[in-house]
Amino acid sequence: MERATMRWLPALLVILAARLASVAVVRAEPQVPCYFVFGDSLVDNGNNNDILSLARANYPPYGIDFAGGPTGRFSNGLTTVDAISRLLGFDDYIPAYAGASSDQLLTGVNFASAAAGIRDETGQQLGARISFGGQIQNYQAAVQQLVSILGDEDSTANHLSQCIFTVGMGSNDYLNNYFMPAVYSTSQQYTPEQYADALIDQYSQQLRTLYNNGARKVALMGVGQVGCSPNELAQHSPDGTICVEQINGAIDIFNRKLVGLVDQFNALPGAHFTYINNYGIFEDILRAPGANGLTVTNRGCCGVGRNNGQVTCLPFQTPCANRNEYLFWDAFHPTEAANILVGRRAYRAAQPTDVHPVDLRTLAQL
Repeated sequence: MERATMRWLPALLVILAARLASVAVVRAEPQVPCYFVFGDSLVDNGNNNDILSLARANYPPYGIDFAGGPTGRFSNGLTTVDAISRLLGFDDYIPAYAGASSDQLLTGVNFASAAAGIRDETGQQLGARISFGGQIQNYQAAVQQLVSILGDEDSTANHLSQCIFTVGMGSNDYLNNYFMPAVYSTSQQYTPEQYADALIDQYSQQLRTLYNNGARKVALMGVGQVGCSPNELAQHSPDGTICVEQINGAIDIFNRKLVGLVDQFNALPGAHFTYINNYGIFEDILRAPGANGLTVTNRGCCGVGRNNGQVTCLPFQTPCANRNEYLFWDAFHPTEAANILVGRRAYRAAQPTDVHPVDLRTLAQL
């Protein structure tokens, strides 16, 4: 009997190993082969860490709820693009371009830089930063590396045509330019309407370069309600709760023109552009914060002064304990909880007004 059992044992082990292997391979492939990110501090995950800039977040308590600790993310944890990358099915978060390997270029990298704007001068008072123009130059260099890896331009173009690109620019062109008259002259040169036109004109040219270098599935992230950030409330709100309409009104003009830009780009061969209505999503969350598990919407969880918004989060400062109930992490940036809410609605629209014309889940399938 013992010998018979021994004869069958190898066969049983083979069957068992095969079954275990089939159980282990349950992770689905990502919905797209690659994801490229462009933007500012809302999505920067480390590109500013080693440059001479005041716009850096690679120190605690930033990253207090992130598995890797402080990485350069301007949040207690995940950013919106981290949430989006998860929803798209990626095992790992999209790495910062500054530290990415050649192999990582195949699945996408993050080019975002804190204090960056559409205009090259935007954010200059904070020191070094990589403007959107600079981010595009880095992307073009990455494309050339991909041509070397994949063998030729046609294979690279085919690969890139399947990728998701999210571009979130414009916040700093208002926050760290137009509404900073002591440093910048743009508010004397342009009315809000004229300034939005100037931004859109330059943005259009930059996005055309992106398109000419293979980007086809592109989501333009609208600018959020900057006038409701703790910093602006601290400086300009009479009671610390009423959003600054002058700022939000100017941003609303820009966002409406951004929707028109999406329609223009969708007339190009193979282009699938879409607009993510961050302004409207944010407004919706503010209207009913309790429905989203939030209780504090006008103060930073970490910061100094009125609304915890006059000075941003200081190194080793002790933040609030109930971070998942706060809309804002610091003077300018949302918490992980808020970023996840926005990321979910960008990926799967909760209302028709969240996106134009499609959400990221649909964009991935096009």
